[in-house]
Amino acid sequence: MGCGRTGAAIAGSLDRDGHQVTVLDLDAGQFRRLPDSFGGRMAVGNGMDAEVLERAGAREAAAFVAVTQGDNRNYFASQLAREIFGVKNVVCRTKDPERGEIFGHLGLQTYSPTSAGAEAILAMLPGSGPA
Repeated sequence: MGCGRTGAAIAGSLDRDGHQVTVLDLDAGQFRRLPDSFGGRMAVGNGMDAEVLERAGAREAAAFVAVTQGDNRNYFASQLAREIFGVKNVVCRTKDPERGEIFGHLGLQTYSPTSAGAEAILAMLPGSGPA
């Protein structure tokens, strides 16, 4: 869910690796970010709506990745995918590291580009380590 730069890169890579991929976004214009070779499905809709997730194939999904701009939207859709549709592998992006920690305690796999970026930059500086 989410076809910004990150979502499009993930979808393109999974598609190249032979996975069946459905990309869900509120804005059909975002699909322009997908590689020309993308052979997956594109669905327009709100991932916080169970009917939209159902139509996008959540019930049969092996994985669900939420990478929209909104932490709360990502969390809600990830919970729907996991709890309602039984998706086993769910990853939820959270820009706010504190929210990521909370969501993690609630049982979700989370990824924070804020934390990862800070760690990468600190690793590049002499005499610095992770924060």
